[in-house]
Amino acid sequence: MSTYKQAAGLISHFKRRKSMGRYSGIICLAVVFGLFYFIGQTMGVANMLNTMMHTAHDLLLNTVFYLMGICVLTGAIGRIFVEFGVVKMLERLLRPLMRPLFNLPGVASLGAVMTFLSDNPAIISLASDKRFSSYFKKFQFISLTNFGTAFGMGLLVMVFMVGQGFYWQPLVGFFGACCGCIVSTRIMQYFVIKNFPHYLTEEATPLDEKLEEEKKPEEKSTFIRVLNSLLDGGRTGVDVGLAIIPGVLIISTLVMILTFGPGAEGEYTGAAYEGIAILPWLAGKVNFIFEWLFGFTDPHLIAFPITALGAVGAALGLVPNFIAQGWIDGNAIAVFTAIGMCWSGYLSTHTAMLDSIGYRELTPKAIVAHTIGGLVAAIVAHLAFMLTELLIAL
Repeated sequence: MSTYKQAAGLISHFKRRKSMGRYSGIICLAVVFGLFYFIGQTMGVANMLNTMMHTAHDLLLNTVFYLMGICVLTGAIGRIFVEFGVVKMLERLLRPLMRPLFNLPGVASLGAVMTFLSDNPAIISLASDKRFSSYFKKFQFISLTNFGTAFGMGLLVMVFMVGQGFYWQPLVGFFGACCGCIVSTRIMQYFVIKNFPHYLTEEATPLDEKLEEEKKPEEKSTFIRVLNSLLDGGRTGVDVGLAIIPGVLIISTLVMILTFGPGAEGEYTGAAYEGIAILPWLAGKVNFIFEWLFGFTDPHLIAFPITALGAVGAALGLVPNFIAQGWIDGNAIAVFTAIGMCWSGYLSTHTAMLDSIGYRELTPKAIVAHTIGGLVAAIVAHLAFMLTELLIAL
């Protein structure tokens, strides 16, 4: 009898899944065709397609390759820092801040340095090392996802902003990102302890596993070490540069079509960076909120944090055009740096990161905590920018 019930339950389950799959396909087609119908109705189908192709092509040539160049250089610098002990030195300097600010053991600072020099997934390779994770309680270990993400691609973001002609504003944004990281990490720890109280005292790895001394590197000349570091780091930068291409081309193209309006003469010509300007229209309805919280002076600027949710590389692709349009000031750069670093595409990485360390079911908690952290980062950056400008004026 029980076997019959199990079989009936399985049949019912598969029928529900089949029904859901059929309806999800219909919904997907309706959303895709509805979106393109709406855009094509406004721009014209030919102009819409030409604008998409021209925008993607221009982004590839003038934004992606520029970002890839930065990735190669920063990757090489990061590998040099690792090879010659700069990362270890920074880890020792930052270690005293970990416990009071983030409620994490001192070795967590290594995760911040590594993700700052590379990207969010760098924290995964550290977390999978039992020698590293043996220092953590379970609630701290799980919060590493939020902690590491807040510094992801930080060097790339800051170097990019400096390359746009802004120098001290990215430092203000970095301060905001640190504040957002504190909030995100602490909230995540609260969520974990609230749902799993025993994680407060439970070790992330067996107690008898301790950090071992690093193996001595093979004897190589300084020249060979420098050469290997530069080439290996640069190769990593190429991999990162290639990885951001889909995000920049797909997400940025769509966001720009929803952000920009018709051409200079008010007509659609199919040129790059034309669009239907729906995002600024929506943001304009509640722009007082963004102006009050972030100091945004133009509703178009809301496109950056929306894009950064999925990919910070794609969000950076918006900045040159914003500057060309005259929409960006120093405050926007500080806020962009803060929210770009703190969020850094966490919606697309949090699930994979938590899944890799075995806590996939906590993904919604991590996303909520990091959403709050990113907003705090932007608000703090805005307030810190105003205070800095006031001090400079004095």
